[in-house]
Formats: sequence, structure tokens, C-alpha cells
Amino acid sequence: MSTNNSASTELDFDTPAAKRHRNIRALKDKLASVGIAFGGISVIVAILLIFFYLLYEVAPLFESASIERWQDNEQQVAPYPVPGEGKTLYLTMEEQAEIGLRVTDQGEMFFFNNRNGEVISSYSADLPEGATVTSFALASEYSGIFALGYSNGQAQVFKQAYKSTYPNGVRVITPGLEYPLGAELIQVSDGPVTVLALNGGEENWTLIAGQNSKLTATDISLSVNLITDEVMADSSSSALPDMNIKARKVLLMPDRRWMMIASEGSKLGIVDMQAEGGPTLTQLLDVTQGKITSFELLLGGNSLLISDNKGITSQWFLVRDDQNQWQMTKIRSFADGSSPVSGIAIEHRRKGFVAIDETGHLAFYSTTAARNSLSAAVAQGNVDMIALAPRSNALLVEQNNELSLWKVDNEHPEISWSAIWEKVWYEGYQEPEFTWQSSASTNDFEPKYSLMPLAFGTLKAAFYAMLLGTPLAICGAIYTAYFMVPAMRRKVKPFIELMEALPTVILGFLAGLWLAPFMEVNLAGIFVTLLFLPAAIIAFAYAWSCAPKAIRYLIPEGWDAALLVPVIIIATLFSFAIAPGIEQALFGTEMRYWVSQELGIPYDQRNALVVGIAMGFAVIPTIFSITEDAIFAVPKHLSYGSLALGATPWQTLVRVVMPTASPGIFSAVMIGMGRAVGETMIVLMATGNTPIMDVNIFEGMRTLAANIAVEMPESEVGSTHFRILFLAAFVLFLFTFMVNTLAELVRQRLRKKYGSL
Repeated sequence: MSTNNSASTELDFDTPAAKRHRNIRALKDKLASVGIAFGGISVIVAILLIFFYLLYEVAPLFESASIERWQDNEQQVAPYPVPGEGKTLYLTMEEQAEIGLRVTDQGEMFFFNNRNGEVISSYSADLPEGATVTSFALASEYSGIFALGYSNGQAQVFKQAYKSTYPNGVRVITPGLEYPLGAELIQVSDGPVTVLALNGGEENWTLIAGQNSKLTATDISLSVNLITDEVMADSSSSALPDMNIKARKVLLMPDRRWMMIASEGSKLGIVDMQAEGGPTLTQLLDVTQGKITSFELLLGGNSLLISDNKGITSQWFLVRDDQNQWQMTKIRSFADGSSPVSGIAIEHRRKGFVAIDETGHLAFYSTTAARNSLSAAVAQGNVDMIALAPRSNALLVEQNNELSLWKVDNEHPEISWSAIWEKVWYEGYQEPEFTWQSSASTNDFEPKYSLMPLAFGTLKAAFYAMLLGTPLAICGAIYTAYFMVPAMRRKVKPFIELMEALPTVILGFLAGLWLAPFMEVNLAGIFVTLLFLPAAIIAFAYAWSCAPKAIRYLIPEGWDAALLVPVIIIATLFSFAIAPGIEQALFGTEMRYWVSQELGIPYDQRNALVVGIAMGFAVIPTIFSITEDAIFAVPKHLSYGSLALGATPWQTLVRVVMPTASPGIFSAVMIGMGRAVGETMIVLMATGNTPIMDVNIFEGMRTLAANIAVEMPESEVGSTHFRILFLAAFVLFLFTFMVNTLAELVRQRLRKKYGSL
């Protein structure tokens, strides 16, 4: 009977319900495994997609340029005869690279179709009887203004103009010539004009003309007749002192103060046209070890490009010396071979140029990036002239009275490793510097794309935020997890974590509009508070420990931290109350004025101290929450065992709890740092967004994230500026990835080291 009862009480694991339950559980386990794996793989794939998309946008910055014969309808444009007769003095193209202009030494100017050489229209200079064209001068490629000098001492100034119309929806470009200084001939010299230069703007122009060392300056002032709209020119001429230089070519800067004279050899003379006592030769330099072959002004007219028969092209511009005197200084050199450079073509809208040597070898250079983006042979032997289109997407090459049209792909020549991460000597600067300045109001602007100030600003903002937030967050987490009673912990921890939900735009708004002005007025109070508040807390803690037990027992154990709230409030108010007296006693004026005037440390209202406080407030919840969880998760038997062996609570904390929780604490710090590095709105609104490299806590900065937020909406899609912003995002991505990877390696080592406790 008992045997039957025991048999009947045995469990049957193979009933249909049990099998069904096991199958459902197995299915759930499988679905959970697949879901977790899919989620993890999706995160990895998403990160990789972000990485490759950023790389896709950045890669074109570092591609080399290319050049090939121009093709129309998949057919190569064949070389064609130059329009007109005579020697070419000037060759150029209009915006769309459809129409070219050729100016000859016979005074003929031909507008022609770039594809086949067909003449569209032609003009003849008003040559006086018996006079010939003896010189040519170009104000700048961008302006399209040029002048012809004649053998009778006169000159005439022209400007190319193009009008676009769209009859029946088809673009038609009509070329023409204008006379910006009037159609009348200008007397600029007593003899034949063999060298000629002009420059100016709007109403005031200057022409330098003459031969050898005998030069004359002619100043022209323009006015418009309000009734007839006729342009009237008033001119005055003055002979320049003999500079004792046989002038081969003369250039005049746009400000009309500096004139450069190139000799037949290697000499370069710099003349100050506005010096006291009249035009004065301030420098006479040997600019090359060979012979000058080309001599042109770069876009903007502030830099001088000098090529020689050694195959070297050098860039020069004016820099103030120790005596505050302007000196023409060699900045950098470019060379792609040893053959003599026979010609230079200046880019119309970028700080770049094209040099071609006597073998027909062509090289594209960017001066700012010190980069050779293209080297190619476009001809056999020496060429007569080269010309770039305004967009630098086409090139005309003249050789043996034939023109060939080439298509150029050179989108981002101004980017190089040195331009991004090294100091660059920009035009107008006294020395090489790290500078970010992506746009300006002028067309001859030199873009400055150094990411160093932005990377520095990112680290600076993160450093001050972590300097303030990390100690407070970790110490608060230690007390909350280890010393605080559970009832109080259940109230404090959610409240601090709730701070993380506060939008950072609100913090940035408060920091920029309230905290920054408040700190500027109460700077001394801030520092007095930072010094007095810790002392007040320690003093209160000591006094509380010395208080009679009857008083201390009035507060339940673990709740005594609540007493610090009024202590902190009172100590802060007291600090601000005594700060003005301390400020006057120590400095005799407001602290910020003393810092600026006595110490020479600049003070900006929106500075790193403001960012440190505001962004520190933002990262505290992140670090606190993770650190508190890590400390609270330390097994209690470790703490109890340490206390049972006679260790004090502090010794137990330092030698048992903290080492065991160190992987989690380190992760918290790294995650907080990642939050600080990637923060946008606070640094955008509270730093002043000045891309400078200075550790001064009283100056602002610009971070990579803030820079992207500010400039991306205004950048042209596909432009260099657009892609350099993606490069900044790529750098930020790599920085975060490396920091997280390093943090994980350190965390694993800490876990391995203290996991056996």
C-alpha cells in the first residue's frame, strides 16, 4: 500500500503541460538571446555607419587634384588657333569658362568661344597714330581691370564685363569692355611705358609707369556727374626718385602704399609710397639665387609670388620687425622640379596659384596649406601663357599660337595636415599661429581652418567641468551609498538623478544670461566662497562631533547630513557679505580690474570659470549615479568582515569598498568626461565662442561641438568649410572612441585586480 502511495506521489516531468511549459520557456530564451544579440549588433552597426559616413564626407578633403582635356558631349576639345595676330599679353576666362579673352601687343582684344576659338566680339585700343603697345598691367584677376601702356607715354584702362541673359530659358553670355577710369587716354610718363602697374578701388587709383629706373606715379580721383552720369577723372603725376633698380616689372598693392620693383636679375626693391619725405626705397633684397622669371601678386594683393630659373616659387609678404618697421619677409617656398618656372596663373578666389615650367610641367599650389595638390604635364616644351577660370575648374594653355582647354578638378586645395594641426603663417600675422576663422566679409579672405583651437577649447571646457564636478559627485556618491541611512538615500538619490533630466539649453541660458554677469560683479565673492565654504563645513563637523551626546542624539543616526544644508546656505551668504571688504583690503579695487590691470590677465564675462560651474553641474548627476551604484553594489560581507577585524569605517571605505568599486567609479568619470567633451548648448551660450588657445580660466573658448552647431547651418553643402566641419565631428568621434576604449581597458584591469576581494 505504501509502495503504491509513493509511486503515485512521483512527479511526472513529461506531461503535456510540462512539455508545453518547457517549450515556451525555451522559445522565450531563444527570443531573448536573439533580441539581445540583434540589439547589440545594431548598436555596433549604427556606430560603424556613423564612422563611415563621417569618413565619406571627410575623404574628399585629402584627395589630389586631377586635370584632363576638356570634353563636350564625350568628345575631347581639340586645340585650336589663337584668335587674332600678335603676341599674347593677357589671357583669361569668364565665370562659366565658356568665353575667353585674349589681349595682344597690337592693342587687339578678342572675346572667343573657349571650345573652338570662334571670335564672339573684338575691340581695338585707341592707339594714337604712330604709337604701339609697350606694356601691360593687371589690377587683379578678381577685378578684371587691366591697362595697356603705349610708346607715347600714355595708358588706357579697361575692364572686362559679362552680361548673362536667358532667352527661351537658355543662358547667353554677352562679353564687353568698360572704361572704369574713363575712355580718355591718360598721360602717365614722359617716354615709352615699358613697365606699368595699377591698383586702387572705387574712386581713387594710382598708375606707376615708365622705363628702367625712371618711374612716374599718377594718382587719379574719380567723380560722377549727377546730371549726365558721366565719370570724370582728375589726375596728378609726380616723378619718383631714382631707385637705382633697372625695373623689369612693377607691382602695386591695393592700398597703394607699397610698390615692388623686380630687376632683371634677382633683386627686389620695396618702396614705401607714403613715407615721410616722399616715396622711399625701404628694402633691396636678393630674393633668389638665380634669376626672377615670374613676379605676381596673390589674391588680395598682400602676398608676393616670385619664381626663378631654379624651379622655385616663394611667397613673401610684409611683417613688422622688432623696431615696428615693415619688412618684406619670405614665408614659404614651393618647388616641383628644377626646371625654370616660365609662368604663373593666380587663382581668382582662393589663395592658390598654378606654376608651369619650361618643360610644360604644371603644378597646383595652395599657399595657406603649403600643399602641392597636382603635378602633371600639359605640354611638350615651353608654353607661352596659361590662364585659370574664376572657379579654378578650367585651364587655358597657349603654345605655338594654339590654345588647348583643360578641365581641372581641385575642390579642396587649402586643406593639409599642416593647415589643420600645425601653426600656419597667415597673411597679416606677425608669426605662425593656430587660428580658426572660416569666413569673412571680403572675397580675398584667407580661410583659417586650424582645428587646434577647437580641440584645445574642448579639452579646456571638459577639464574645468570635471575639476569642479568630479570631486563633488564622487564624494556625494560615497556618502550617499556608504554612510547615509536608507530612508534618506531613497530621497536624495532620485533627486540628484532628476537633475540629469534638466535640459542643458536651460543650464546654458542661465549660465550665459545670469551666472556670467553675476560672477563678473561678484568675482571676489565666488573665490571667498570656494575658500570659506569647505572650512565652514569642516568646522561645523568638528563642532558637531564635540557636541554633548544629548544634543547629537536628537538627530537620528545618518540624518545628520541634513544639518549641512543651512550651514552651506549661511556660509555662502556670509562669504558674499565679507567679500567686498576683503576685495578692497587686498586689491584696492574690484578683483576683475586688478586681475586685468595688475596681472595683465584678460577677463571675459563668459569664461571657463562660468563653463566649469555650469557644465560641472550638468555632469555631476551622471558621475554621481554610476559611482553611487558601484559603491552600493559592493557586497556587504566585505564591509562587515573588515569592520569585524577591527578596521574603522573610514579604513574599510578606503581599503575595501573603494578598490572593489573602482572599475565602476572609473567608468563614471570617463562617461562624465565624454558628456563634458560632447556638450554643446552650455559651451555655446556661456563661453563667448572665441576660438583661442589660452589656459586662462578668465577667458572663453570654442569647442568642436559648439563650432559645428554654430557654423554647420550656414556652410555650403560640399564646400571645404562644410567638410572641415565634418572633420571636426570625425575628430570628436575618434576622441570619444579612444577615451572609451582606454576607459574599458583600465576598467577591466581594475576589475581583474580587485575582483578577488
